[in-house]
Amino acid sequence: MTQLEMAREGIISDQIRVAAAAEGMDPEVLRRRIVDGTAIVCHNIKRQGGKPLAVGQGLRTKVNANIGTSKDDVSIDKELEKARVAVAACADALMDLSTGGPVDEIRAAIIRETDACIGSVPLYQAAVDTVLRQKKAIVDMTVEDIFAGVVKHLEDGVDFITVHCGVTRSTVERMNREGRIMEVVSRGGSFTVEWMAHNEAENPLYEHFDRLLEIVRPYDAVLSLGDGFRPGCLEDATDRAQIHELILLGELTQRAREAGIQVMVEGPGHVPIDQIETNIKLQKQLCHGAPFYVLGPLVTDIAPGYDHITCAIGGALAGAAGADFLCYVTPSEHLRLPTVEDVHEGVMAARIAAHAADIAKGVPGAREKDAAMARCRKALDWEGQFKLAIDPHKARSMRAESGVDEEHGACTMCGEFCAYKVMNERRDKQRSAAG
Repeated sequence: MTQLEMAREGIISDQIRVAAAAEGMDPEVLRRRIVDGTAIVCHNIKRQGGKPLAVGQGLRTKVNANIGTSKDDVSIDKELEKARVAVAACADALMDLSTGGPVDEIRAAIIRETDACIGSVPLYQAAVDTVLRQKKAIVDMTVEDIFAGVVKHLEDGVDFITVHCGVTRSTVERMNREGRIMEVVSRGGSFTVEWMAHNEAENPLYEHFDRLLEIVRPYDAVLSLGDGFRPGCLEDATDRAQIHELILLGELTQRAREAGIQVMVEGPGHVPIDQIETNIKLQKQLCHGAPFYVLGPLVTDIAPGYDHITCAIGGALAGAAGADFLCYVTPSEHLRLPTVEDVHEGVMAARIAAHAADIAKGVPGAREKDAAMARCRKALDWEGQFKLAIDPHKARSMRAESGVDEEHGACTMCGEFCAYKVMNERRDKQRSAAG
């Protein structure tokens, strides 16, 4: 039986128990949410050593870090270092999006490197195998090539796979009538659109969705229904193509659940601030409460070099409105393959957004961390502040760079005029007078 089927039978699996313990919650509560489809546990049963990850309603907002090679940079060592840095920065999951070099070796190495949840896009595998190994064009992929890529990734132990099942010929027609600026910015989505046009055929992952479910079932991996028509700029947000795809993903969510397969749904993209809450509510309504995994959203298009910040703004608002899983964006988004430093900055920005969202959602323990930090600041307890900081190393190093010793107490911003110091001295005087 799959996780979903066991949960329906009232069985609390080892995976549910481990994931619930990590959340500090009753495993029975998590089991019921899995039955409802509002939560999932990501864990490929073929994978040895991976930690089950719970995502969904009432749980801590999770953060994913994308890594992977391109044709221009095929270094396995760099990607492994990015994986280590992302996990050290407390990313909950990694997605290997490699499209250059020995992609099979890279994926296997990343899976061995960490026990964090691992996701991937098998369509990239099919594209790489077709172009680099068969020396053909992407549009020459066969249906068998596409499903072989899915099997290969699941056999390797990937915990969740992004599949662009909602990219259909009817959705393309709506996009064409809409007159989008950016059209399709999803790689997997663009591959599928071109494949359908060249072959005059429907998307195999949509047409043969039942076959996909049969393939996934023995691995008990999670289907992440990809948003091939996510908006790539603010002007394209919440248009007919995006919403039509979302309607289809809602229908496929029901079919997957009926087959005992867990599902989460992916979302935008570039979205103006005033449309973020609407997007979250639409997804939750149309996709029957399935966990929502969002890229950003990015709230402006004019901040290259700072898109981790535009992402954090959108991610905090999306999470507060009900998004469950934030995919980070690095400072190098739209500019280059991210560096190790970019990965660290991206994870930290997304974690800040996720924590801010958890406070708004009332996730147990989130607000208490901020209260503890406030008490440490009031007491000028620097060690306490460092321990509570989302990035302890950065906080500690910036304090050290100021040249102020611990006896000084205050920071160099206010020095002797520090408000905390003034108020603490006032309190001490009052106590002395009272004593």
